[in-house]
Amino acid sequence: MRMHKLPAGKFRTLPWVLSGLVLGAVFSIASIPKAAAQDQRPFTAIIQNVFDFIQRNYVDEVDSQVLFEGAMKGMFESLGDPHSSFLPSKEMEDLSDTTSGRFGGVGLYISKPLQAKPDGTPPFVEVASPIEDTPGWRAGINPGDLIVEIDGETTDALSMDEVLVRLRGTPGSDVKLLVRRGAKLEFPVTLTRAVIEVPVIKHDMIGDIGYVRIISFTPMTVTRTREALDSFKAKNYKALVVDLRNNPGGLLDAAVGVCELFLDGGVVVSTKSRIAAENYVYNARRRPVVPQDTPVIVLINKGSASASEIVAGALKDRGRAYLVGEKSFGKGSVQKVYPTGGKDGFRLTTARYYTPSDVNIDKIGIPPDREVLFPEFSAADAEKLNQLIAANTIPAFVEHNPQAAASQVDALARELSSQYGLDQPLIRRLIRNEQNRTVIAPVYDLEYDVQLQEAVKIFRSGNYTQLMQTSKTLKALQDEADDALPLAS
Repeated sequence: MRMHKLPAGKFRTLPWVLSGLVLGAVFSIASIPKAAAQDQRPFTAIIQNVFDFIQRNYVDEVDSQVLFEGAMKGMFESLGDPHSSFLPSKEMEDLSDTTSGRFGGVGLYISKPLQAKPDGTPPFVEVASPIEDTPGWRAGINPGDLIVEIDGETTDALSMDEVLVRLRGTPGSDVKLLVRRGAKLEFPVTLTRAVIEVPVIKHDMIGDIGYVRIISFTPMTVTRTREALDSFKAKNYKALVVDLRNNPGGLLDAAVGVCELFLDGGVVVSTKSRIAAENYVYNARRRPVVPQDTPVIVLINKGSASASEIVAGALKDRGRAYLVGEKSFGKGSVQKVYPTGGKDGFRLTTARYYTPSDVNIDKIGIPPDREVLFPEFSAADAEKLNQLIAANTIPAFVEHNPQAAASQVDALARELSSQYGLDQPLIRRLIRNEQNRTVIAPVYDLEYDVQLQEAVKIFRSGNYTQLMQTSKTLKALQDEADDALPLAS
């Protein structure tokens, strides 16, 4: 496959690309393609004949728009691709609202499988990550949670577009969800829709370590990240943590621009398609802001997708950062949005992303150099947590004690631990999470964030350089995995 290289710095002339509310769905706007090839015309004639026949002969009068939308939806569903779909006028309007950075909704990035999982779990809506300081985040919805029902309607039979229509709406209106966490934990949540403004970054110092959390990739992300780096420089930072956890993606050129702050030229990412015009290589300009000898650790988790995986993959493959956390989501495909000539349109997967070592991470994800997982509760703990959540003890405590002292928190943790048989550290973390949801979240929480703790520990131990020497590119890891597969007899 021939690749068309772009000169350094020219990537900004390409169409804008972004992640919408659907997790990591990367879009660009394009014009409608011309008429189908000659050998496809018999099919279009058949479709037109059936369309006309139904209108003339069906027992009831049929709205032509209904037939059109049904035919379009059926074509895209036949692809078996959750990221390719027909977009009625309402969805096109919502997409436009999302690209502007403001829309009415609940603040959740979601995905939805097309069919039941191998374990038999129905194809419910899965939360990839909540947007901070939004209704979904304040309600305590976490990455990996399943939305089983929306306003009493099960989500397994709904399309992604139908789910989005039900979640988004007029700010101030309510939507009721039934959320499932793990195998047994299930609870109702009522969210009041609000104007969602997609945030960009948060940053602070951890001693002499700069910490920047990139929440999403928007037109302002590169500028805000550069400002954060300038503030770190003024404070003589010695190392840098880039937190991409729960970052579902955003603008492609913003992801490339962030990589330029770290890379002294070279490949950032490439796209490959069976259409030559969709093949690009994105190169960084030789003007890095972060000194090349500054240690960098990138935090990732299962909520890191699309544009955030581009950054993590580029910095890893180029030997510029050490990855800590858990495997990323695995969203490496590109979608274009085509208007049909009216108010509706469709999105279609046209290419896939490849990291600098020429690896596609779609449906695979990026593994961290050092895996650090948060403790998970058992099935027995889930039953106890169900009882604790139903009792509403922690939210009531936080509501009546907004400035609770550490001694009050410890006392409540001991009491609930004795009552429900749960570990005190878990209960203290639940209390802290509830406290954080009632105010603007702190930039970081070093006391409970085990992945951030590990990053700081690596810097403090002085063995970062040695770890980087043993870090492998994604291509090397992929080749090792292929070599380990048993040969067929």
